[in-house]
Amino acid sequence: MLTETKRKNFLHFALPDFDDSEYLGIKEVLASGWITTGPKTLEFEKQFAAVVGCRQAIAVNSCTAAMHLSLEAIGLQPEDEVITTPYTFAATAEVIRYFQAKPVFVDINASDFNINVNKIESAITERTRAIIPVHIAGLAADLDAISAIAVKYNLAVIEDAAHAFPARYKDRMIGRSLPVDQGSNGKTVRKTAVCFSFYATKTISTAEGGMICTDDDALAERCRIMALHGISKDAWKRYAAEGSWFYEVIAPGYKYNLTDIAAAMGLAQLRKAERMWERRCEIAERYNEAFGAQPALQIPVDKPEYQHAWHLYMLRFNHGQLNTDRNEIIKELNAQNIGTSVHFIPLHIHPYYKKTFNYQALDFPVAFAEYQRVISLPVYSKMNDQDVDDVIENVLNIVKKYKTY
Repeated sequence: MLTETKRKNFLHFALPDFDDSEYLGIKEVLASGWITTGPKTLEFEKQFAAVVGCRQAIAVNSCTAAMHLSLEAIGLQPEDEVITTPYTFAATAEVIRYFQAKPVFVDINASDFNINVNKIESAITERTRAIIPVHIAGLAADLDAISAIAVKYNLAVIEDAAHAFPARYKDRMIGRSLPVDQGSNGKTVRKTAVCFSFYATKTISTAEGGMICTDDDALAERCRIMALHGISKDAWKRYAAEGSWFYEVIAPGYKYNLTDIAAAMGLAQLRKAERMWERRCEIAERYNEAFGAQPALQIPVDKPEYQHAWHLYMLRFNHGQLNTDRNEIIKELNAQNIGTSVHFIPLHIHPYYKKTFNYQALDFPVAFAEYQRVISLPVYSKMNDQDVDDVIENVLNIVKKYKTY
C-alpha cells in the first residue's frame, strides 16, 4: 500500500560507511608520528594489489592523478589522440587535455552506458595512442574486445575504474591487467593500467584517494617517481632509519602521493569491502524487484558472467510513459527528502568541449538521449531497510501519479 508520508530526515544520495575501525587506524598513524606517505600506504598498496590480482599498485591522492600519471607513463604527447567515451565525469577527458592531446569520443551502448566497442576502430587515426574505457556504475566494459583492438593497433589501455571496485569482468577482477596476447601482426597490448577512485562517495573511501594497478613494472616505476615530484626516492625511504638523504630529480613530476592517514582509512575500508558490496547488491535487487515490472521504468543492466560493483543504481524513465520529465522527478523526490543525482551530463555538451572541438549534442546521440532520462538512486551500505523502502515507495508514487498507461 503506497502512502504519501514524507521522510523526517533527508536521505543523502551517498555516504561513506565508517565505524571505529577507521578512527582506530587514523589514531595509530597519528601516534606513530609519521603521517604522510609511509608504511601504511605501502601496506594499503600491497593489500589492494592482492585483492584485485595485480603485481603493482601505486596509491595516489585521486583517480584523476592515477589517470594523469598513467598517460604520462605511456609518453602521451601534444596532438596525440586518446579514445574514450563522452558519458563520464570531467576527469576522464581533462587528463588527456593536460598534455594538449585530444580526447576522441565514441558513443555508448544504450543498454549499459559503456563505450560501444563496435565504434572504436572507426575513431582510430595515426595519432591514436590509447583507449580509456570507463566502467560505468561498476559494470565492466567489454575488455576482451577492447584488448583485441589495442593489440591490433598497438595502443595502450588505461581503464577508468573509478566506479569499479569490487567488480569483475568474466573471470578476473577489475584491476588485474589485461592479458598480453600477441596479435596476428606480432604486436601486443603496449601498456595497461587500471585507475581506481577512493573519493568520499565511492565503494571504499579514503575521503580523497586513488590507486594505479598494473603488471607493467616500467609503467609502475615511472608512476611512483612522477607521483612525488619526479624524485628518485620518496620521503619515507629518505627519512627512515635505513634511508639516505641523497636523491635525484629524474623529471619534473607532480604532488600526487597518498598519506598514511588516508591509507589507514583505506585499509579499514578494504576489510569491510565485501560486506559493503553485499549490502549494495541487496539494495539493487530490492530496486530491481520493485521497478522491473513497471512499463515507465527501465532498470539497470546486469550481466551474470560479470560482477557488478553497484557503485551507482542508474534508473531510467521511459519517454511517453509519464506525463513529466526527469528533472521534475528529481524535484519531487527531493521534496520527499530523497537525495538523487544524475550520471552523467555527457562531456560533449559542456561548454569547454563544445567550444574547443565544435561538438553538437547529437554528435553522440545515444549518450545524449540516455542522459535525458536517467536518475541515480541512493545505493550505499549505510542505508537501512526503511531507507530502501522510502526510495521505492516514493518512486512508485511518482509513477502512479504521472503514468500515461
